[in-house]
Amino acid sequence: MPSIKNLKKDINYVLGDIIEECYSWEMLNPKADKKNSEAIIDEAILVFDSLVVKINDKNVENYKSHFKTINKELEEKASALIEKVNKL
Repeated sequence: MPSIKNLKKDINYVLGDIIEECYSWEMLNPKADKKNSEAIIDEAILVFDSLVVKINDKNVENYKSHFKTINKELEEKASALIEKVNKL
């Protein structure tokens, strides 16, 4: 089981990279409509907040499965966000 500290770092790095990619796209396409990229950024922030709340939840019976579920959710949501970035 990965440590909580490493899981938090993974969440931060993965979602931070997605947000950074949106900003890069905005800089490379200054005349394009930025509503879609801003929506992706907002969604990434919401995903980050929800995952951190789940990590900090102390009312969990089985921590190992709880953190595996969080890690799987991170992978799924990050993949969906990356697909949206690629469609920009």
